[in-house]
Amino acid sequence: MTKGEKNAAIEELKEVFANQSHFYITDYSTLTVAQISDLRRICFDKNVKIKVLKNTLVRKALEQVSETAYEGLYDSLKGPTAIMFTDTANLPAKIIKEFRETHEKPVLKAAYIDSDIFVGDENVEVLSKLKSKEELVGEIIGLLQSPIKNLVSALKSGEQTVAGLVKTLSEREE
Repeated sequence: MTKGEKNAAIEELKEVFANQSHFYITDYSTLTVAQISDLRRICFDKNVKIKVLKNTLVRKALEQVSETAYEGLYDSLKGPTAIMFTDTANLPAKIIKEFRETHEKPVLKAAYIDSDIFVGDENVEVLSKLKSKEELVGEIIGLLQSPIKNLVSALKSGEQTVAGLVKTLSEREE
């Protein structure tokens, strides 16, 4: 790779990292070509982009995006590296967890989630349980609707009770 090609690759990566608030750095070594193809297919189906990248190019791109924000990731950029890019923070962790039910890898080296850095494979379980933005919005809407539903049902049941009382009292007077 010539110096010009490297600079172009760094510029491209810099733009990707600047626009992504969630990405996972993984070790995919020892996976066969067929297994890597299966992993790529799963990622494609779930709208997660996976790229095998040179560690030095990734590090230089991250340093150019921000000198301090990605410091905790640099030690993870050793050995074979594949980076999973996503718009949903927990999706790559779910993919890794599901894929490892039948395979040993990929192993999570590190994850960058909305300016938080998670280093180590032990974080896969925690990251897979994070709620996505859509799930959180759904829960908030459900919580906001709950009091309104209770009020409406209380008013409706009260309406029937009052009508029943009036009917009973009118029957007694007759």
